Amino acid sequence: MDVSVKGEYALRAVFELCSRGASEPVKIADIAARQGIPQKFLELILSQLKQGGFLNSRRGASGGYSLAKAPEDITVGDVIRHIEGPLATARLSDDHPRPSDSPFNDLWREVDAAVSGVIDHTTFADLLARWKEERTRQAVSWQI
Repeated sequence: MDVSVKGEYALRAVFELCSRGASEPVKIADIAARQGIPQKFLELILSQLKQGGFLNSRRGASGGYSLAKAPEDITVGDVIRHIEGPLATARLSDDHPRPSDSPFNDLWREVDAAVSGVIDHTTFADLLARWKEERTRQAVSWQI
């Protein structure tokens, strides 16, 4: 499965909003700076995520973007499919189609099902919990 830069940035933007845990809108410039995403590109991505029902926006000096759903209600698969469209299947290129009697067809269907299973059952709440746990493990203890 290939995820475009746009898809990766969308995931990072949603994760950033989840990690803030705030109900107050976050400015585009803050998300862009923290995630290293070009601001103009991020504006397009956030607009698309808003249209998909993932985000809310507020205009004005105290405006920005916030989550429209709880992190446990947004899966990685939902965001990827909204930004990227249907997932590409594990297959050869169109220039070299796989024969219908290939011994690998069942294997590739299993690979597709496994990838979909992972991204469709991984919520942003799951990602945030794993990320926090990993950061806690990596923290150095200076106690003697």
